[in-house]
Amino acid sequence: MSALLCVRNLNVRFGDTLAVDDVSFDLPRGGALGIVGESGSGKSVTCRALMKLLPQTAMIDGSVEFDGQNILEASETTLNTLRGKRIAMIFQSPASHLDPLMRIGDQVAETLRKHTDLKGREVLKEVRRLLEVVRIPEPDRWAKAYPHQLSGGMKQRAMIAGALACKPDLLLADEPTTALDATVQKSVLDLLVDLRRTQGLSMIFVSHDLGAVARVCEDVIVMRKSKVVEAGKTRRVIDAPQHEYTQMLIASHPDRLTLHTPQAAAHAPPLIEARGVQVRYGGRSLIDIISKRDGGFPAVKGADFTVQAGQTLGIVGESGSGKSTLARALVGLVKPAQGEILYKGKPAQPSGRNRALYLRDVQLVYQHPYEALSPRMRIRDAIAEPLRRHRLCPTNEVPARVADLMKQVDLEPMLGERLPAQLSGGQCQRVAIARALAMDPQVLIADEVTSALDVTLQAQVMDLLIRLQKERGLTMIFISHDLAVIRRLCNAVIVMRHGEIVEAGPTADVFDHPTQEYTRTLIDAIPHLQEAAL
Repeated sequence: MSALLCVRNLNVRFGDTLAVDDVSFDLPRGGALGIVGESGSGKSVTCRALMKLLPQTAMIDGSVEFDGQNILEASETTLNTLRGKRIAMIFQSPASHLDPLMRIGDQVAETLRKHTDLKGREVLKEVRRLLEVVRIPEPDRWAKAYPHQLSGGMKQRAMIAGALACKPDLLLADEPTTALDATVQKSVLDLLVDLRRTQGLSMIFVSHDLGAVARVCEDVIVMRKSKVVEAGKTRRVIDAPQHEYTQMLIASHPDRLTLHTPQAAAHAPPLIEARGVQVRYGGRSLIDIISKRDGGFPAVKGADFTVQAGQTLGIVGESGSGKSTLARALVGLVKPAQGEILYKGKPAQPSGRNRALYLRDVQLVYQHPYEALSPRMRIRDAIAEPLRRHRLCPTNEVPARVADLMKQVDLEPMLGERLPAQLSGGQCQRVAIARALAMDPQVLIADEVTSALDVTLQAQVMDLLIRLQKERGLTMIFISHDLAVIRRLCNAVIVMRHGEIVEAGPTADVFDHPTQEYTRTLIDAIPHLQEAAL
């Protein structure tokens, strides 16, 4: 099979930083190559270099030949002809790459108008067909919508539709499934596999998840610190990795991690109880008030569950299922419209000193640490803030307490002088955990704290939480759409859909013998290393 793309000795430098170091590979026509590695390994820079989509400050050398044409020596006019028409790219964050002021249909049509002779109704007809190809329901309706009106999965599908508009020979997919729900991720991966089969696409698939790569690609290269450290058939690399870094990536995948089974105290009374908890968003209309109806959108509908001391409860479900809203209700950030939450047998929404003590005992670690931390506050001050605000220790003891908290979450003391933007995602997540621990809580609620992390960082954060639970005797509620993570950490699980708890029970029972079709769908969507590409 002849090569469509030949990359030889590719180097990309930003000033003194070598982002891509002597990378070489071939992609056959109709083939799929996975590029795997942690953040900062050079995956995305390599991908963008193939289309010469790098800032002017980037210095590129080597050779990138696409169908016999050297991309790096091509003129801007030639590149503008190739981009979108013969080489298309799906970017990692559709929310950042879709124009918020343009309707979805217009954004898909943009490539058609630039690279084809289609006009007027012909363009609209083709846009509709493309939205159907990527399985967006009611394409006429969603073509008129703006990006903010679409879910994450639908935004990604819209971007794929735009990339496919001109039937390209090569599709570059840069982390297209990162942070998506398991079911949405599976549907996007299945779509890419189907498009390869039906349209003969050649593809480069960039990811930190070897399980996703195994589902899509027959070949893979592993990158670390800008270099390729291993390459070969995906199945061979997964089954018999040669390089120690590849072995670490595989060992960090949830498939290969040891299950953690925290034990609640024998016959312990419930620490937290939720009884018929309902949370609504939106105000009540005049009609609602007159007719004595509850107004607004029901985000959580009649949730009932208990959490014992020392237990780790997992809450799973797709985006919009009510997981995070339920977490916010548990820490008092939203007030239930109906039902009640009990803590140690007493109402968890008291007033005065009892409320302050409850809010100190139950702490929430947010999903996005960069958004939860002040961008202008140094790390040491961010961790010290709850200590000072709640007067948890004498002022002269705060620096020592901050240093101890940083040590507990495996952060180097020198990082205390940095701002959040100067830390990696994993380091920022540790800072958020340290802030929560500063309150000396009894219950830690972790809301999607590993969803956007590389598998190695994900494994490190999970190990950190397991260690902290053992050392501090924490009770944990772990919220995630990643069932593989839930299975490792939790001894009980509840499954939510459209605001309702549709299944609950011990983790082993729910995973091995699910009673609901929705739960089975979630479990089947988990990417596994055992899967094989076309």
